[in-house]
Amino acid sequence: MPSIAVIGTQWGDEGKAKIVDLLAKNADAVVRTSGGNKAGHSVAINGMEYRFSSIPCGIIYPNVLGILGNGTAINPEELLQELDQLKAQGLSVDQVKISIRAHLVMPYHIILDGLMDEARENEDDGDPAGARRGIRPCYMDKLERIGIRVCDLLQPKVFAQKVRANVALKNRMITRVYGGVQQVDAEETIEKYLRYGEQLKPYIADTGYLLDQMLQEGKRVIFEGAQATMLDPDYGTYPYVTSSHPTIGGVAGGCGVGMNKITHTLGVMKAYTTRNGRGPFPTEIFGRGGYDLKDRGDEVEPNGSYRRIGWFDAVAARYAVRVNGLEGLALTKMNAMRDLKEVKICVAYKHGDEIIRVFPSCAEVLAECEPVYETLPGWGQLEGCNSYEELPREAKAYVDRIEELTGAPVMVLEMGMGRNKIVSWGPVNQWLQDKEASEC
Repeated sequence: MPSIAVIGTQWGDEGKAKIVDLLAKNADAVVRTSGGNKAGHSVAINGMEYRFSSIPCGIIYPNVLGILGNGTAINPEELLQELDQLKAQGLSVDQVKISIRAHLVMPYHIILDGLMDEARENEDDGDPAGARRGIRPCYMDKLERIGIRVCDLLQPKVFAQKVRANVALKNRMITRVYGGVQQVDAEETIEKYLRYGEQLKPYIADTGYLLDQMLQEGKRVIFEGAQATMLDPDYGTYPYVTSSHPTIGGVAGGCGVGMNKITHTLGVMKAYTTRNGRGPFPTEIFGRGGYDLKDRGDEVEPNGSYRRIGWFDAVAARYAVRVNGLEGLALTKMNAMRDLKEVKICVAYKHGDEIIRVFPSCAEVLAECEPVYETLPGWGQLEGCNSYEELPREAKAYVDRIEELTGAPVMVLEMGMGRNKIVSWGPVNQWLQDKEASEC
């Protein structure tokens, strides 16, 4: 019963959607296990760009289920808009399934998200993509045990009771704690959300049970978390992190099946490093060299802002391999580093007089660290390469050194734009071949 978890290993934006798209053609289901409606990605096919906010990109293939697991945060209004947009682009959404145990983003969550940011003097938490979308307060309510879940939409009386109780509490928080003026109307919210529930009803399922049955039948499942390891509340650069768990433990907790059902783990990382928002970033490149690499890698957010960019951080990457138990790596954006005279890899940190090779737990310590670099020769263009063997000698040496430093083999390599510029070998290639062979 083969399944594979695709994990981001840096601070997000590693190109996980490209790797999921590569694998999804031979899958039966793709499962989003964490994150809210701004933890998404886009996939470009034949000149058409499909943007996914909550729904897994695997539904591009008509026979693949797209499952939103119990670890996700569902904004029903925006989810319905996303379904309509994908239908308008010609995709079938009949195979979308929403966990009955997923939590709902409510109107008061969105109001409180903005007020909380203002109270913190607009200091974002390292995950600006989710800012003011209500995702953080939604997960707070989940842990507070006052959250409202998808299953509640199917029980109007229960739903109404929970909304009225929460609205009374949240309106007091909005006005008395944060000094806000905008309040939530409980009855209006109940009417609107129950209407959303009727529209979403065909998609709602006990997805954990569904996945367990699929895996017992030998179906092939991809698990994808949102964001990445360095944004995990336990393992990331806390407090500059997200509100759900993008690491392997979050995958198991957010899908409804046991860890033993996840048979492969693949970490996705760029050939360099990027991050959004505040927080320590030891290998960050400033000045013209940084802007040049940002342009080469098209490191621009939808709002037009650039991502922060740095050299490959092997200390952080080795840590991500360890905490996720990664079997292999998918290395993306190699071609963005083309034609550089030399490239750098951070092999350790210097903190005062101490050399650190283990990723620090304290963000304040990490902020004081200086990168210890190893310099390698650069390489030319990769667009003409269609396999690892065809890479320039210098590019091969770079990939080999990443394997040595992280302790995990590279199994997938993106060498340029387009689906045909992603090559794979080892267990990943076996995944791509097995289903084809079984269907012959």
